[in-house]
Amino acid sequence: MTTLIDSRDPAHVVRTGVTAILPRGRDSTSRPTFAGTSVLNGNGEMTGTTWIEESGMLEGPVLITNTHSVGVVRDAVIEWRVRARGADATGFWWSLPVVAETWDGYLNDVNGFHVRPEHVFAALDAAHDGPVAEGNVGGGTGMICHEFKCGTGTASRRVAIEKATYTVGVLVQANYGRRDTLTIAGVPVGQHLREHRVYTDAALAGEAGSIIVVVATDAPLLPHQLKRLARRAGLGVARNGGYAGNGSGDIFIAFSTANGTAVSNHPLNEAKFVGNDSMDPLFIGTVEATEEAIINAMVAAKELDGPCGRHAIAIPHDALRDLLRRYNRLVAP
Repeated sequence: MTTLIDSRDPAHVVRTGVTAILPRGRDSTSRPTFAGTSVLNGNGEMTGTTWIEESGMLEGPVLITNTHSVGVVRDAVIEWRVRARGADATGFWWSLPVVAETWDGYLNDVNGFHVRPEHVFAALDAAHDGPVAEGNVGGGTGMICHEFKCGTGTASRRVAIEKATYTVGVLVQANYGRRDTLTIAGVPVGQHLREHRVYTDAALAGEAGSIIVVVATDAPLLPHQLKRLARRAGLGVARNGGYAGNGSGDIFIAFSTANGTAVSNHPLNEAKFVGNDSMDPLFIGTVEATEEAIINAMVAAKELDGPCGRHAIAIPHDALRDLLRRYNRLVAP
């Protein structure tokens, strides 16, 4: 990830960044993955999805940034890929990168175009396995969720299908939701924690944000099954009080790292896949991991100032614990 925070110029406060996901690590530029996408509400952008819909394959990384930086990030990914490896088998360099966005213009000078190619290169080059930073990081740096400071969040589930165990991992860039609808573990948190509302302008009275959800799994799934998996992310968003309002861009992508030899240019390939009747554990894992990833993004985020006296508070941890205990959702200290 690349995180950009700069307050030196009060007229151009920077609170933004870039998040990069490489499905197959350093091999992502040469080894595609089966993938599928789903749109709950389309007031947003994720480039490259037309080819995924057509081919069923994700070719390269997935990047997430702010709304007005999609173009520069997309172009920088192409440049990075050209530098990373030579032409494909036809002798040509060809790329349709996947770049998604949510709007951070409340806390960030979104029209200042502060994300530059070198920031994209840095995010791609620094991508690594292991724990993922959460909260005010990467593309999620300036994001707000349910009128609390939010941003990047992750979660995962392990599921058993027959004698095999698979992992479903979710990364979100959460920037959606009104305070009144916030629900955590079934508790109407937003109805209790009503102070320090962000949006007082009548123009922002409805759902005005967005969320990008990236679902990754090592379960062997075909493209149409991954589309089904991506669609379930919307249920995780709904559990926390998201309702895909008119102004919201709720766009999801799922990919599988299995079947590495099947996504090749050979005339005939063979793929292994989970039967449709056995996919329910993966559906449940996706819903639960999406729900948790959003909460993790909110809990990990720190309060942040923006331009013109704007401010987003972090969700108060002690007050949240007290509420969860009151509703018998938290038994630990």
